[in-house]
Amino acid sequence: MAGMRGKQTVRDMFLSMGVIVAVAGVIYIANPHDEDADPLKAVDYRVELTTAQRAAPYPVMAPEGLPGTWKPTSVSYARQDGNSWHLGFQDPDREYVAVEQSTEPADEYIAKVTHDAEDTGKTARVDGETWQRWEGPKYDALVRTGDGATTVVTGTAPHERLVEMAQALEPGSES
Repeated sequence: MAGMRGKQTVRDMFLSMGVIVAVAGVIYIANPHDEDADPLKAVDYRVELTTAQRAAPYPVMAPEGLPGTWKPTSVSYARQDGNSWHLGFQDPDREYVAVEQSTEPADEYIAKVTHDAEDTGKTARVDGETWQRWEGPKYDALVRTGDGATTVVTGTAPHERLVEMAQALEPGSES
């Protein structure tokens, strides 16, 4: 009798495992999964933009007229952090570009949002405005101070994409 009990236990264990594997297989097959799908979802930033425009003591910048290949991915406005406005995008080449604005002291703010990029001493003219070029180990940036805030266009994208974003910026836009 003792020998039979041991065989039933092993057999029952294999039957239980078979049922578990079958159920897991059905769940896997039933759940859609697309490995080619982009995991980064676009965000609608219009509500946050309107809120920031009403609350910020400076003209909040947002792009107008960017092609649909630019995907907005993150947005925030924090009054308690120097009235900080953030709008992040994925560019057509899947690189990161962000618009950052704040009333925080410029040096501290620029270091924070560019991850310690440094002023190159070079400038770029964008729509008649002079922007300082910053370069860093993680992000490069275009920086402009005026209108009561520091505006930074930063990210992993090449300089040309940062310029493209800076050219698209409009104060008070609700795109």
